[in-house]
Amino acid sequence: MAQPYMKKDDDDEEVEYSPFFGIEKGAVLQEARAFHDPQLDVRRCSQVITKLLYLLNQGETFTKVEATEVFFAVTKLFQSSDAGLRRLVYLMIKELSPSSDEVIIVTSSLMKDMNSKTDMYRANAIRVLCRIIDGTLLTQIERYLKQAIVDKNPVVASAALVSGIHLAQANPEIVKRWSNEVQEAVQSRAPLVQFHGLALLHQIRQNDRLAISKLVSSLTRGSVRSPLAQCLLIRYTSQVMRESSMNTQNGDRPFFDFLESSLRQKPEMVELEAARKITEMDVTSRELAPAITLLQSFLTSHKPVLRFAAVRTLNKVAMTRPLAVTNCNVDLESLMLDTNRSIATLAITTLLKTGNESSVDRLMKQITSFMSDIADEFKIVVVEAIRSMCLKFPLKYRSMLNFLSNSLREEGGFEYKKAIVDSIITLISEIPDAKEIGLLHLCEFIEDCEFTYLSSQILHFLGNEGPRTSDPSRYIRYIYNRVILENATVRASAVSTLAKFGALVDTLKPRIFVLLRRCLFDTEDEVRDRATLYLQTLGGEVSIGNNEKDANDFLFGSFDVPLANLEASLRTYEPSEKPFDISSVSREVRSLPLQEKKAPGKKAPAAAAPAPVSAVDAYPKMLSSIPEFSGFGKLFKSSEPVELTEAETEYAVNVVKHIYDSYVVLQYNCTNTIEEQLLEDVTVCVDASDAEEFSEICSKPLASLPYNSAGQIFVAFEKPERVPAIGKFLNLLKFTVKEVDTSTGEADEDGVEDEYQLEDFEIVAADYMLRVAVSNFRNAWENMDPESERVDEYGLGVRESLAEAVGAVINILGMQPCEGTEVVPRNARSHTCLLSGVFIGGVKVLVRLSFGLSGPNEVAMKLAVRSDDPEVSDKIHEIVASG
Repeated sequence: MAQPYMKKDDDDEEVEYSPFFGIEKGAVLQEARAFHDPQLDVRRCSQVITKLLYLLNQGETFTKVEATEVFFAVTKLFQSSDAGLRRLVYLMIKELSPSSDEVIIVTSSLMKDMNSKTDMYRANAIRVLCRIIDGTLLTQIERYLKQAIVDKNPVVASAALVSGIHLAQANPEIVKRWSNEVQEAVQSRAPLVQFHGLALLHQIRQNDRLAISKLVSSLTRGSVRSPLAQCLLIRYTSQVMRESSMNTQNGDRPFFDFLESSLRQKPEMVELEAARKITEMDVTSRELAPAITLLQSFLTSHKPVLRFAAVRTLNKVAMTRPLAVTNCNVDLESLMLDTNRSIATLAITTLLKTGNESSVDRLMKQITSFMSDIADEFKIVVVEAIRSMCLKFPLKYRSMLNFLSNSLREEGGFEYKKAIVDSIITLISEIPDAKEIGLLHLCEFIEDCEFTYLSSQILHFLGNEGPRTSDPSRYIRYIYNRVILENATVRASAVSTLAKFGALVDTLKPRIFVLLRRCLFDTEDEVRDRATLYLQTLGGEVSIGNNEKDANDFLFGSFDVPLANLEASLRTYEPSEKPFDISSVSREVRSLPLQEKKAPGKKAPAAAAPAPVSAVDAYPKMLSSIPEFSGFGKLFKSSEPVELTEAETEYAVNVVKHIYDSYVVLQYNCTNTIEEQLLEDVTVCVDASDAEEFSEICSKPLASLPYNSAGQIFVAFEKPERVPAIGKFLNLLKFTVKEVDTSTGEADEDGVEDEYQLEDFEIVAADYMLRVAVSNFRNAWENMDPESERVDEYGLGVRESLAEAVGAVINILGMQPCEGTEVVPRNARSHTCLLSGVFIGGVKVLVRLSFGLSGPNEVAMKLAVRSDDPEVSDKIHEIVASG
């Protein structure tokens, strides 16, 4: 039911209601019977249609019967000649979206209106017809639509062009035939017709890059007068430049000259669009300067929309090229007091990116004055800008931490408070001097924190960083208060934090024991269990490893077993006297389970013999059951399947690479998709002449491969022990084919030898690395021996983007990205990526990659590696250098 749009005044004198207040679908449907009256009451019919449209737009659903009844009733209103009622009828038909059977009822009436002498009827009839008809009826009215596109009345022509834009999505071939008429519309003097004509012409040619380039080239010579069309042309021009990778620094640059000339084309919308596109391009400072100057002039405009558009564009520029915006700082500071809070927020965040160290304190004072007046979403933007500025000027951390701390005490939602907490944690991690002050601010916040997640996050961070400060005892009071005052989740987190202090600070251990013993009487099982475990561990009554380091690893170390792998292992574990061994669970992170390839159009294969491998943990069990491979030792890694055939071919084959310390076993998964054939004596001949370090030692062929069943063929190679040998393998499938009678299922006794060429594949360095994640990269990095660290710099050459370079290095190394660092922020010119993994031989490896753009799309990289074995650190550098 609709609600009144104005509540009662405080003095209870009067109440204003929405005209739709209290209407119900059933009552309106009863009123719709007025459409059947012989003498139509135009005013009443208009009111009823308005109510029906309101219900539809409010999300009210009509049943099939109700919609059909309303539709047929509305069609009777075509007998009225009232223009206002006719427009409502058009709207109602569009909203009801009748089925193909019902469309025929109104098609004749709408086609009659298309040829009417009343332009308003013609335009609306075109829009409605194109909305409700399908491709078969479209061909019948195509001639009328072509005529409408070149109609002298701009309303009719614009309606036909907009309808063409919508129709092109479902019937592109028909709309392409209108090219001549649309080109004529692009030359129209009517602004809206030219705008819609250009949009439709671009859509018709969008898949032909050369045609788009010619279109843009012809129109940039000055034939476009409509401001909207000019904005559209500017967008298409920048798109052509981007796709063709045109270098704006050479002599022949007509497209860029057009964008630059558009900076001087009135009205403001054209100038602004040109400036925005230039700032998004990779141009020199000299080429960028005119656009920045124009945007700066808009900052002092009396129109709020121009000020907002200019400051938003400058804000984006400041993310990647802050020096280019520095000249605008004076005008930006005046916008900090703008009555429009969106403009003020963008101005302050831009200043935070472009300001210098001397202006930090003044900016912080000005920010404080208006933070309480803006919404949380704007506050988050400001907080993130302050974090970036603090990292830029680390000596100013005190004033910025004080600001963030004060913001934590103010009212705000979860996302806002989380942004502040994340910012403080980042500053503590990156600026060593800020650690103690930042930790105290966080401790004060959790004294009155209403969000369980944030309290647990801070306690976890406090447990890792607090024991390493000059006076760890000062934090114990804040932590134990959480045990007394908070809910069970926070209490459990506080117990773990106390245990970390006890493990790392010997002088505090007796006091920690007293506090943990008090936790033994907690009402929650989880809290009591944690307290008991930590008391036994810290007291030495339960042995965790062989030394204190093992105990600390237990408390501080990351859980490096993927939960999906652990769950799969527990499901397959059969209870026995032998306890479950977590060390047997695969540490490799896999995004998807292995899936056997199936030819399209075929039904799901029947159970194969042996069953196809679908879980990581099934590989070791299967391989160890084969006598030829039982002496190879422990399986280190099994790769994802590599497809060796196309999807449409008669045989589906993929290969899984099983890596051991001194051996590699290739498992070829084969599926026969031809119903009339039985394959016997199926083998794969592997040519390893391009893999010199591998020597074939045995193979295990497949005796029989019936239709729609899967089987495995194995080929084993020996290689140097724990050496990441690489090479290319050529594969040829050989078999004996026997014809099968599909009616009886019997195969011929005689067969014909045949062979089938498979795709080549390679064993690469990434195959010798397990993707093993760490939950706390910083702690893991610090716990690695610094003597094992190897650092070097590399030039990666020209890349499409920083993200593409990051992805390429990750693929070469085959390691697991940590803490979401594989995602590169948009427009970033530098990025740090953290990787972890286990190299063959069980050697843990951590990698810190620092990327930066050293020129136009030239990417430079600094690679730092730490591992349990310095030789492995050297090998990682060799892999990158050769990759």
